[in-house]
Amino acid sequence: MELLSPSAQRVQDALRGMGFAYEVIEFAQTTRTAAEAAAAVGCTVGQIAKSLVFKTRHGGRPLLVIASGANRVNEKAMRAIVGEPIEKPDADFVRQQTGFVIGGVPPLGHAAPLTIFIDEDLLQYDIIWAAAGTPNAVFRLAPADLLPMTGGQAIKVT
Repeated sequence: MELLSPSAQRVQDALRGMGFAYEVIEFAQTTRTAAEAAAAVGCTVGQIAKSLVFKTRHGGRPLLVIASGANRVNEKAMRAIVGEPIEKPDADFVRQQTGFVIGGVPPLGHAAPLTIFIDEDLLQYDIIWAAAGTPNAVFRLAPADLLPMTGGQAIKVT
């Protein structure tokens, strides 16, 4: 078995620590976008669980939305759910809150506790793929495991 980069290894360790047997895979090519990840693993774009970090505009609270790669998050709908407008933060905020770079944010193992929402569209698949700490690392999982893995809430994000 090849050695993982430090960030990918942190995700692997977090998975093991929570009792999940999923394996992190690192590719030579990037899996930063949903389309790139789908091409690398041989699945549909909808089966990619993309991790999108937002922050509340007034409180500056970090939010993680784990969305199907086929969907665009409706920020107005999210405003209704969280009670204030949300915005996309800069890369430094993402790294500070999650401990990971944009394009590699996993569903678990974050630097700070995050409020997490899961796109209910992901739950229709037998298998999905999520980022695993770097822009070229992913892991395969059952969508039903996202809820206990993250403590997140399943919602409609579109």
